Amino acid sequence: MGLSLVQSRALLGLEAVQVTVEVHLANGLPSFTLVGLADVEVKEARERVRCAIQNSGFEFPHNKRITVNLAPADLPKDSGRLDLPIALGILAASGLIDGQRLARFEFAGELSLSGSLRPVRGALAMALALHTAQVQISLVLPPGSAQEAALVPGAQVYCAHTLRDVVAQFLPPEGDPAPADPDAAGWSRVQPVCPSAAPPLADMADVKGQLAAKRALEIAAAGGHSLLFVGPPGAGKSMLAQRFAGLLPPMQTEEALQSAAIASLRGRFDIARWGQRPTCSPHHSASAVALVGGGSPPRPGEISLAHQGVLFLDELPEFARAALEALREPLETGSITIARATQRAQFPARFQLIAAMNPCPCGYLGASGRHCRCTPDQVSRYQGKLSGPLMDRIDLHVEVPALAPEDLLHAPPGEATDSIRGRCAQARALAERRQGTPNQALAGQDLDKHVLLESAAAKFLQNAARQLGWSARGTHRTLKIARTIADLAGSEPTALAHVAEAMQYRRALKTV
Repeated sequence: MGLSLVQSRALLGLEAVQVTVEVHLANGLPSFTLVGLADVEVKEARERVRCAIQNSGFEFPHNKRITVNLAPADLPKDSGRLDLPIALGILAASGLIDGQRLARFEFAGELSLSGSLRPVRGALAMALALHTAQVQISLVLPPGSAQEAALVPGAQVYCAHTLRDVVAQFLPPEGDPAPADPDAAGWSRVQPVCPSAAPPLADMADVKGQLAAKRALEIAAAGGHSLLFVGPPGAGKSMLAQRFAGLLPPMQTEEALQSAAIASLRGRFDIARWGQRPTCSPHHSASAVALVGGGSPPRPGEISLAHQGVLFLDELPEFARAALEALREPLETGSITIARATQRAQFPARFQLIAAMNPCPCGYLGASGRHCRCTPDQVSRYQGKLSGPLMDRIDLHVEVPALAPEDLLHAPPGEATDSIRGRCAQARALAERRQGTPNQALAGQDLDKHVLLESAAAKFLQNAARQLGWSARGTHRTLKIARTIADLAGSEPTALAHVAEAMQYRRALKTV
């Protein structure tokens, strides 16, 4: 009889939970049993592991009763990430490799039938879990996944290309039952390699005219505010939104790691874009589950993939009502909790929402040179797809009018992204020194303490809020916008002019 233990990790939301792969070989009727709340992909590992061991030149114990337990038993396990630890556990229980040396490593990797290793999701989450727990254990991962995990500071990561490459490192001292190819270079310590420069983003200089919309983007970037563009087709709403990420400050290491870890869970991590704020733009046919996440086990949705970046929703009223209403909680809290009957997972979702829409179904309500053909009832139904609570949570509402042909053809290039980003960075740094957070995150007593509202500005805002029927949330959001405008101007108090400009960005939609 033989018993071996191999360490790995399973994904539960953004958390990588330790899993112990216990393999027991005993005499009896030949069988291969896998227990421990394994999903279909994990149960199929029996055939992958059997073929991979044989095609790698090792002897599979056909005449033994093989029992593999994935502990803890109440933790769901999915994907093929446990193929490699299961194969190593069988070889260690058979005495082909030294099981004691395996204790200093954690393994993850999907096996092909030939014995080569394929990348797995969540490699960064595994390295982050070890980094957070301050555990000095090395990770053994396939190519691609190893490079992801090595980005975590202090991570000890080894890259292996095949099962034979891994086995060659853990052979018992007395001999090598199946010598590895001496010319193989499939095992190496991975050093963190960050790209020297991320792919360039689109430049704001491409946008001609639209000074009011550019100003709104600058305010949104400086204070972390959400923004809604309203205008006719072809006015440049999408063009402006796609250039917004370039105005945001560079990501800190912890922010970049968290953003990359979420992308790794969905297999969308690209090392070439390391440190670049993500921009997610789902199609308007996306469901609520696609936006907020879900499934079994729970997976992050578009709002979590946009964490520390931008979520751009074009044609906002065309999204399903349930999908839009699901945005209300993460816009306030910066996180999303997905609860299922057997599991509960929490994902970060601190994104900046940039949305765009037409004022009516045909798109030309209030446009110059084109006549709107929509009836008042059609306009009302179209705009009514956006609920009051959702609109109340969007800080800036900006009209983007159509550009005149002479302005489009003869206007000089606009201001470059770099110069606008410099002003945004200065304003955000001022807010960070004053209160430790961007202005959008101010709440409660901190809002009263740091807005520094002048008496004339306070009286003006009070009268305007009463006449316009603003909610408490709408009034507070106007205060935050005014504080950001004051920071952009380098002003310590928030003056009347700052409040007056902020009020222009809380305009209602046009009606017939």
